[in-house]
Amino acid sequence: MIEPRDEAELAEAVLAARGPLRIRGGGTRAIGQVAAAEVLSTARLSGITLHEPGALTLVARAGTPLAEIEAALAAEGQRLPFEPIDHRGLLGTAGEPTIGGVVATNASGPRRIAVGAARDFLIGVRFVDGEGRVVRNGGRVMKNVTGYDLVKLMAGSWGTLGVLTEVSFKVLPASAASATLVLRGLGDAEAIRALASALASPFEVTGAAHDPGAAGGPATMIRIEGFESSVAYRAAELAGRLAPFGRAEVQRDPDANAALWAGVRDVAAFHGLPGDVWRFSVKPADGPALAARLGARRLLYDWGGGLVWALSAPGEDLRARMDEIGGHATLVRAGAETRARIAAFHPEPPALAALALGLRRKFDPRGILNPGLMQAAVAAGGAPAWS
Repeated sequence: MIEPRDEAELAEAVLAARGPLRIRGGGTRAIGQVAAAEVLSTARLSGITLHEPGALTLVARAGTPLAEIEAALAAEGQRLPFEPIDHRGLLGTAGEPTIGGVVATNASGPRRIAVGAARDFLIGVRFVDGEGRVVRNGGRVMKNVTGYDLVKLMAGSWGTLGVLTEVSFKVLPASAASATLVLRGLGDAEAIRALASALASPFEVTGAAHDPGAAGGPATMIRIEGFESSVAYRAAELAGRLAPFGRAEVQRDPDANAALWAGVRDVAAFHGLPGDVWRFSVKPADGPALAARLGARRLLYDWGGGLVWALSAPGEDLRARMDEIGGHATLVRAGAETRARIAAFHPEPPALAALALGLRRKFDPRGILNPGLMQAAVAAGGAPAWS
């Protein structure tokens, strides 16, 4: 394993590489099939280099543990607004999630429907490309104009364009209070309509999920956050708006709410259960129809129904069951045989695949960074997206 101590050593290691490199931060997001490669760890590139609470700005090296970031922000009454998912329980991995891993995977949780994803709060990056060159894009403040938005490009690139060394974020104040409204016993289609009604309301919903297999029966969950008096008022008003769907229980205990939404974020309902895990991104109204076609063992809806988690029997290709329903399917967890047979990431249309391939050749012309990780057949034939 290669463990550089700083950005300069990392650049030297990439430049000197004579074969593929598997990029690893905390080792908690083991998704997809990676070709045989030497591990390049960013774990020693750690530490918060700048935190200006008044400017709502934080800068940290890529290997900094996420827990360290969250603790520093909490001490100032702040948080990462996009609520990054922790994959450890779902994937059965160990280690500590890093802030670089959050960016590389664009890891975002339930609050995404209200505030956006990780990439929307990322304002600057430093990384080493496949030729060992140090690249910087963006800045450490929100007023930042660049001609080539590598900041957004790096979020969700899974280490295939470069090895992140430093990231800069806009952060936001934490909420003083929260409330979760819970409707019981709704079918999937009716639950999604209830979530749509809540999201269309003026009450600033920050979480909208449905668990058909919850203990005690299906549970439809809606979160409101903000100042204490505002939360109390909005929760009461929203409960009235949702009356046609049934009586909403209002949960105000902050610890219980935090635990509930952490469970939604991390798909805790699937933890410890055997089988493959799929993640579908679709139009919210299409979620129930998709779920009916999947025939999955267990389901969880997030983002108002636009994110559908499905637990299936090992080896089933649920992507093939999407039929004409649009969207994307990611194979998040599966055995080695299934991962060798089914691509983790959704096939791209030819035009998008050509663009992606061009970017990869630009930033990693030798094809040494996480080779094969995002490789998938193109939707209408042609070259793979990452080859």
